[in-house]
Amino acid sequence: MNAVNRLESDAFIRALMNDVQAIPVPVDFALGRRGFLKFSVAAGGLALAFSLVPKSALAADGATNNFAPNAYVHIGTDGEITLVNKNPEIGQGIKTAFAMILAEEMDADWSKVHVEQANINTKAFGAQRAGGSRSIPNNWDLLRQSGAVARAMLVSAAAQQWNVPATEITTANSVASHSASGRKVTYGELASAAAALPVPDAKSVTLKKRADYKLLGTRQTGVDNVKVVTGEPLFGIDQTPKGLLYANYTKCPAVGGKVSKANLEDIKKMPGIKDAFVLEGNGKPTELMPGVAIVGASTWAVLAAKKKLQIEWDESSASKDSWSSFVKQAAVIAKQTPQQMLKATGDTKAALASAAKTSEALYTFSFVSHSPLEPMNCTAWFHDGGLEIWVPTQSGDSGQVSVAGMFNLPVEKVTVHQARAGGGFGRRLMTEYMNEAAAIAQKANAPIKLQYTREDDMTHDFLRVGGFYNFKAGVDKAGKLSAWQQHTISFTADGKNGVAGGGGGNPVADVPLDLIPNVDLSLTMMPLATPCGPWRAPRSNTIAFCQGSFIDEMAHLAGRDPKDFWLDIMGEARWLEPKTERELNTGRAAAVIKLAAEKAGWGRKLPKGSGLGISFFFSHQGHIAQVAEVSVDAKKKVTIKKVWIAADIGPVVNLSGTENQMQGAVLDAISTMSGLEITMENGRIQQDNFGSYRPARMPSMPPVEVTYIQSDFPPTGSGEPGFSPLAPAVANAIFAATGHRIRTMPIIKEGFTI
Repeated sequence: MNAVNRLESDAFIRALMNDVQAIPVPVDFALGRRGFLKFSVAAGGLALAFSLVPKSALAADGATNNFAPNAYVHIGTDGEITLVNKNPEIGQGIKTAFAMILAEEMDADWSKVHVEQANINTKAFGAQRAGGSRSIPNNWDLLRQSGAVARAMLVSAAAQQWNVPATEITTANSVASHSASGRKVTYGELASAAAALPVPDAKSVTLKKRADYKLLGTRQTGVDNVKVVTGEPLFGIDQTPKGLLYANYTKCPAVGGKVSKANLEDIKKMPGIKDAFVLEGNGKPTELMPGVAIVGASTWAVLAAKKKLQIEWDESSASKDSWSSFVKQAAVIAKQTPQQMLKATGDTKAALASAAKTSEALYTFSFVSHSPLEPMNCTAWFHDGGLEIWVPTQSGDSGQVSVAGMFNLPVEKVTVHQARAGGGFGRRLMTEYMNEAAAIAQKANAPIKLQYTREDDMTHDFLRVGGFYNFKAGVDKAGKLSAWQQHTISFTADGKNGVAGGGGGNPVADVPLDLIPNVDLSLTMMPLATPCGPWRAPRSNTIAFCQGSFIDEMAHLAGRDPKDFWLDIMGEARWLEPKTERELNTGRAAAVIKLAAEKAGWGRKLPKGSGLGISFFFSHQGHIAQVAEVSVDAKKKVTIKKVWIAADIGPVVNLSGTENQMQGAVLDAISTMSGLEITMENGRIQQDNFGSYRPARMPSMPPVEVTYIQSDFPPTGSGEPGFSPLAPAVANAIFAATGHRIRTMPIIKEGFTI
């Protein structure tokens, strides 16, 4: 990109990211619910913006320069293409995937695509967050249409230039061609002429069919990969604005505790320390809890002072949660009548009474920590009547609103720069560290970087909730699953709703229980003060283990092959209610089950002490089946020989990226099922670093073979669907190898190690 075009592109990006009112946009350009706007740049070129705002809403605003675009592309006269990525990049590769979707429909030269990260600006972009594997499905149509409109305008410009029908022009690699005359022209050469043309109706453009994709479905390296490996300052932890001071914040080990007394004067005298003070907080774990802030000239100085910090806590209102107590309570609750019935179909009681065989089991899963590689951090600076924040986040939009509200600032006075995140897994959907950094910066009257230690991060996490499922099911004389009782034993923070990420109050199970004729789903909740939140594949990450293992248990009880038992549950191909492409389709489910089994050589003879296990789960709109092969020695040491994944997530965007996500999900799931457990006693988290909370090491990673069914259904992400079936597949394989049925996660609680 030459200097002039790069300058004009940068000016355009800055205007959209920081001050959308700087770009006049006539209301009449809005094309219904989804429309396109174009902007001319001073030195030439074509810039498109894509609107998700209803035209009526724009008209009601009464201002022609107040329109906020959602996604946009700039084509310079040198042919360089710049895409501004609105969503957070947390390692899931969305910054690359979004650009690939756009470039595919444009027939753009991928080598000339440049991607910039947007600041938080909900007026311009709408929601800006990463969670639930929703980035791809929420933006798929938007980006495809945006690229197709850009291509249509470029083709129209070429057709006018050559005085030929647009239908005679083809495009590829940012070049428009007219084969009959042999003429060619680059997108850069067409950009200024295209910018002068009317914008076509988005509904009038033709989107590519999957068979015509040239870029999508290929392997592409991440657009930031070189910057990451060469240490460019992309991450939140890298940010260093001028005059920066460093900070840490110490909160009560038991949530709800307050500071009674602290040796602040001693801390202030330590080398490099600028200040130390108490923040009273507002009592909300998601915003600002009480604690002691230390501010200094370096992270080293601050953390050295933290070691000398002595605090007396008032724990009269603090958590008294105890995992050992919860386990004992659950065992009693499992034998009692549930607190509430969530769903009942058929006559489960009668079906169980008439079943040929029945089985009952209590499954247990522990609390776990997110523990992303980059601990929570945030840089905040109050200046010029506003607040500027640099943060690795999954939901900077909600963080912006939270911080603005806490400091009585208009939202537009809070500038949030989205830094690349060193992992998230749901932890960075919570934004309390943004509030903490802002509160410390206000008190310190300087830009500060709040840095959590690993211990801070683990003991003040928003944990994946632990819990229990008590099952009872029956099979009829034909060996079919005829009845299913599922009593969820979970937690509540307010006495009414299930805790965040637990799904205890959700009667909908992702395993197709609607396909079983008689089903009872019920719920009992215990009080919980420990903060919890979404964790990779929320709800699915635990219910998949429990349901997938118990279905295997019922298959063996019926004397049937587990793969055939799964297929029997699916039955004929159909959509479940409400019969949309976003719901489970039993045909798609059966296809991945068959494919995973085929790839693994299901049914082959294995040596003694070895076994194959299979499981399926519908998670975050992905149909995923996995087969695991294991061997187990006399000391209960489990070796996972290989994992086969069959996935239908719609059309694959970046094959390299999605395989990486699937393989990473397998490793994460192995780590979680094998030994990860957070326990609490008297409200205090007992594991505070990787010495006591040990993720799986590299030797535990097996070969993972991923096969995709490239369907034409709307796509979904892959970071979460690939996680859920692993634990039941491995647990079922261990049963096949040893005859021991695992009903506790992590499996180390039953004596097995990986």
